[in-house]
Amino acid sequence: MLVIESPQQLREAIKQFKQQGKAICFTPTMGNLHQGHLELVKQGQKVAPISVVSIFVNPMQFNNADDLKNYPKTLDADCQALEAQGVDIVFTPSSDVIYPNGLAVQTYVEVPVLSDCLEGELRPGHFRGMSTIVNKLFNLVQPDYACFGEKDFQQLAIVKQMVIDMAMPIEIIPVATVRETSGLAMSSRNNKLSEGDKRKAPLLAKVMNQLAIDTQNNTTQHSLLIRDACHVLEAGGFDTDAIHIVDVLTLQAVTPETKQAVVLMAAFLGSTRLIDNKVVSICTNKDFTL
Repeated sequence: MLVIESPQQLREAIKQFKQQGKAICFTPTMGNLHQGHLELVKQGQKVAPISVVSIFVNPMQFNNADDLKNYPKTLDADCQALEAQGVDIVFTPSSDVIYPNGLAVQTYVEVPVLSDCLEGELRPGHFRGMSTIVNKLFNLVQPDYACFGEKDFQQLAIVKQMVIDMAMPIEIIPVATVRETSGLAMSSRNNKLSEGDKRKAPLLAKVMNQLAIDTQNNTTQHSLLIRDACHVLEAGGFDTDAIHIVDVLTLQAVTPETKQAVVLMAAFLGSTRLIDNKVVSICTNKDFTL
């Protein structure tokens, strides 16, 4: 496995694989890897013989300087896990390499509408930073495929749209959320939970699954379903941040034409923010109310 810090060295390595006619699958990460990340790599290895993973904590997508400073860095362990998984290249650039002139004058990429709603309202600039770094990494790696987890549902939707809008010859492969045996979605943030909070955490997925069933059955107004879900979470020790039921394609309010909706969950346990989501098919009609 090659561990590369220089974009030029990365380009040279990629060029050799391209000359050999080998397809490349790329998985961008911010490190602190867990089984969910490795599942992205595994799925990518099913479609392409060459696997490239990046580890880069992107300062452009952080709203809080302390969050950036405190983001866990486990590069040695990450590289060991990736090598065991059979990854060919790990790209580990520094911020100075990626943004040599600083963030203030950095060209950026922004996907309108999809980036402005939901999480985009709560974290201004976050998705612009994400789109920019993914675009830049795509330019460097030139992959044929790229794997993104469905747990970050809005991020996945934005990347899909960016690839379409920018006419990139890259197939985006969505990878299902990997869960603990308790049902909790795997996340680097789970490591921050206290033992007590780890016991409470599975409630988020349980409430989400029930909310998805209720949404699919379409038994009442979505606002009432969300209100009840918030009450259950808060009774279980959560501080609900946001729950949404939106159209899968537009990430906007469900309409009579909506075929699939996605239940999006975000809630705090202590200072740790957990997210999850579930897609459901729904039957709407002209009399449907939110």
